[in-house]
Amino acid sequence: MRFTVLATFAALITYVWFMVKVARARKQFGVEAPKVSGNANFERIFRVQQNTVEQLVLFLPSLWLFGYYTSDALAGLLGLCWTAARVLYASEYYADARKRGPGAALTTLIGIVLLVGGTIGALLKMS
Repeated sequence: MRFTVLATFAALITYVWFMVKVARARKQFGVEAPKVSGNANFERIFRVQQNTVEQLVLFLPSLWLFGYYTSDALAGLLGLCWTAARVLYASEYYADARKRGPGAALTTLIGIVLLVGGTIGALLKMS
């Protein structure tokens, strides 16, 4: 499961980076906790972090199901692609929230592929 582990590590490190960006943005734009609005630049940075945590709920279990029941190597590759798509999403969202579509679509597509592939793999091994 080494490739699945590496993909998990990459995704979580990326998420931690998004959290750091939120903390820095709070100081930079003067948005004190618990506020999450008031400055559009801060709000975009915050939404990237929040949207990523929402996506992790689908991604991580699906990645591990796929890695265990279907293919560790392919799970690792798809997991790294997911992380790259999140970075694309972030850069798009930071620049202009209306242009976040390609990164968001890739992230969702990869998550669904992992979920469906992992589920099929698990069902085949149960029979």
